[in-house]
Amino acid sequence: MYHISNGPLRVSIAAKGAEIQSIFHSTYQLEYMWNGDPVFWGKKSPVLFPIVGGLKNNSYQYNGNTYFLGRHGFAREKLFTVTAQSPNSIQFTIEPDAETEKVYPFEFRFPVLYTLDEQKLHIKYLVENAGETAMYFSVGAHPAFAVPLIPGTNYTDYYLAFNKKETTGKWPLSADGLVETLSIVVLDNSNVLPLTKELFHGDALVFKHLHSSSISLLSDKTTHGVKVHFSGFPFMGIWSAKNADFVCIEPWCGIADSVDTNSELTQKEGIQHLDAGQEFERSWSIEVF
Repeated sequence: MYHISNGPLRVSIAAKGAEIQSIFHSTYQLEYMWNGDPVFWGKKSPVLFPIVGGLKNNSYQYNGNTYFLGRHGFAREKLFTVTAQSPNSIQFTIEPDAETEKVYPFEFRFPVLYTLDEQKLHIKYLVENAGETAMYFSVGAHPAFAVPLIPGTNYTDYYLAFNKKETTGKWPLSADGLVETLSIVVLDNSNVLPLTKELFHGDALVFKHLHSSSISLLSDKTTHGVKVHFSGFPFMGIWSAKNADFVCIEPWCGIADSVDTNSELTQKEGIQHLDAGQEFERSWSIEVF
């Protein structure tokens, strides 16, 4: 386990998956992350790469070959190497190995950088194409925040506040996790989504191309909360395991396969294209208060 701190904030990150394990505010004596109870969901903040969501038949086609890859890709199960560290920042990196080459035929380097700045944890994804041909990938976040956040409050005391009013639908997921072809209205000229356990009984709420660039976890019963900033991420997932005490706010550059996909990686919705020798960069942040 690795730790970074700037005084009030102390963040713990595991080398496996470069996964945030804890965001603790010493002044407030408050932990913001889900506790990872395996009865519900044993992870806390997996990094999603080189795909986001699931593939139809857990497979994709590239250059006439079929490759098999599980939901959200392999990064969350890989042991990252620490490639830079200071008291308030740390960088983890993975590169191809014999396992990844069987399921993902691209030469890459994938650093993930965490930096603390006052009340914010900044997360930067750097995808480098180390090969001689174009590569295709998705990348995304999956942080789970504790709900209720404060003792004496309940799950339904909390809501999500988008920073802009939205008129948008969620894209339902099929039984095998594929995106359906028609959306269902969730927000109608509103920026408030009340939280209930039942909201997630049908799996994640998947949004495309929101106007908002941040979503806050708030309650009228406390001044404490979380704000996730995500400019540059065209897709958003909101999720919780059934009846669990957390909510995930998930910025994505990529999305699960649609039910009518042809499984060609180069034609996949939301797929990122990166030319040889080029670098892709996206940043998002978690602000706590």
